[in-house]
Amino acid sequence: MLALFVAASSVSAQKAEQPNANYDLGSNINEMTLTIGGILVVATNDGLVGIDPKKNSPVFTFNNFGKLKPEETDFIPGTPYIVVSQGADSKFAGLAKTKRAVIDYVQGKVLFNSEDDNWKQVYTCNVALPENKLIISGLQKSDQKFESQVPKVAVYDIVSGKQDFSFFLDKPGRVGMAKDFSVTGTPLLLKSSILIPTAQGILSMSHTGEELWQTKIKGVNWMVADETEKEIYAFEGTTNGANTRIHKIGSNGAELWKDDRKVKGVVSNFQILPQGIAVVSNKSDGGSNSVFSAKNESEIAFLNASNGEDLWEKAPKTKGYVQHFYVMDDGILFGIYEGGINKISFDGKTLFKKPLKTGENIMVMAHSPQGLIYITSEDANIVNLETGEEVWDKPLKYKSATSVASTFDSKNNRYLIAADGKIMAVDATSGNVSDLAKCDFDEKEDPNHMEMRDGGIFLSSDQNMSMVNFDGSENYHSYYKSPGRSTFGKIMGGIAAVASTAMAVSMSARAGANRTGMGSSNDLSNYNDYGKEAKRAADMFSGIAGASFAYLATRFKATAATENAQFILTNLDGGTGLVKVNKDTGKVDKEIILKDKKPEYEVDEFGGYLFYKANDKTIYAYDLTK
Repeated sequence: MLALFVAASSVSAQKAEQPNANYDLGSNINEMTLTIGGILVVATNDGLVGIDPKKNSPVFTFNNFGKLKPEETDFIPGTPYIVVSQGADSKFAGLAKTKRAVIDYVQGKVLFNSEDDNWKQVYTCNVALPENKLIISGLQKSDQKFESQVPKVAVYDIVSGKQDFSFFLDKPGRVGMAKDFSVTGTPLLLKSSILIPTAQGILSMSHTGEELWQTKIKGVNWMVADETEKEIYAFEGTTNGANTRIHKIGSNGAELWKDDRKVKGVVSNFQILPQGIAVVSNKSDGGSNSVFSAKNESEIAFLNASNGEDLWEKAPKTKGYVQHFYVMDDGILFGIYEGGINKISFDGKTLFKKPLKTGENIMVMAHSPQGLIYITSEDANIVNLETGEEVWDKPLKYKSATSVASTFDSKNNRYLIAADGKIMAVDATSGNVSDLAKCDFDEKEDPNHMEMRDGGIFLSSDQNMSMVNFDGSENYHSYYKSPGRSTFGKIMGGIAAVASTAMAVSMSARAGANRTGMGSSNDLSNYNDYGKEAKRAADMFSGIAGASFAYLATRFKATAATENAQFILTNLDGGTGLVKVNKDTGKVDKEIILKDKKPEYEVDEFGGYLFYKANDKTIYAYDLTK
């Protein structure tokens, strides 16, 4: 057995203090954001700067609006777009000017600038995918009398930057009492029309700007259409978030339900199914101690698509918030953050013999060859997806942990779970549990990653990494003392980036992003199938037009540039720095001295680059693959 312990003071490796590129931004740096495209976006006192480490100069500099507050920069999930906002965003802001811009950070292009197109006020700015359109509402300057005072909507093609069509929300010069036509939520772009939710109702316009119909359903926040686009669901939330009203309308604007359907709380998940409509809503007591206040829990409802009535006589009790929600062939599977898993058929029958009790915080729910595997902060087990019966005789229990690392050892047909300072092996066939190895990580860290390597089982945390042989003996253990955390220095792992990308897109869609249907956002994943998740992300990008989405697809089809290394911030002989440690040997391949006691940095493990804030105005970029 080879046992190797590496202390920070004894690190000896190739030093790489000279950056591969440096960027003097000429203005104080306030914030750094590493995007899913591997471009570092830096907020300075002058505006925004985009850095591609493969290029010697910034890919874009946006100083048109001057210094931006963090809340004025919105990175649209799962896209190469940044929406920049400045000024009041309400029509009641008087004469205050509002500005919007859309930046493609991959190509380094400003795709839209409200000032260039004479918008004096912009109320809403929404990106519609996969159509790749930008929907703007507000007031636009005009040489025509009255037009500058009437709210207007315009749809732009993001790729070309050209306007497709526009229309007014009210008639310019109309005589009579002024009406509030402010846009109240996210517009819904359909194949031949666009639906605009306003304070007067939903307005349907053709792609040539002609009015098709109006409804009196006011204050809608977001909408979803089925795949045929003949049935639209509109969600109207109350100001305090206590209730959400769901309306169903036809493609001609007719209300298809006699009455709207009220659910308690805020809708967090919604899916159109052949059997009905699945709705999850979250209730909150708002901090009130009153006995009449709502419980902090989710409600699950299954509605008849034709009339909105409950298909279930009795809704399942959650006693907490729904953390996992999956649609299966025979029903709906859900897991509660506070603990518990259950499955309900589409006609409201409980498919599990009894609700499954679990520990708190269900970190993993996934398909495995033996059934549904779940891993919480306190226990783990595999259950039969049809009956809910436990495959293992009893759950694998351990002390509550902030993170639990696990993987499947296919060569030895066993599940490996690291918790309680040890690696436990569970035989996939018998369910027998055995202690495989100790895992005493320094600084009392819980392992947060485990993977199978050719030479053994790799395990890591922020400051520790180790390799365990298949028989449980230790190959090496490397520990690097933490120097203290930076304000926003962090590492974006390649695999984690893929998973979070897909998740971000899924969550944004559930929260009311502009799209039709609801697809398969609630599919149960396969355990440890990172390749499938990466392909899903790549396919998602491939399905959207534009060079930047093609770039993102290529990036996520590739293997992470640093898949064989771990990056750890520690104290080196010359000061605080980052070490690149080989996963298979535990040896340091490279160290980069950053000197600052609390350096501000970002690491793109997928692309293999380190971005470091060298001083108030300068960014260094290091190629970690060389």
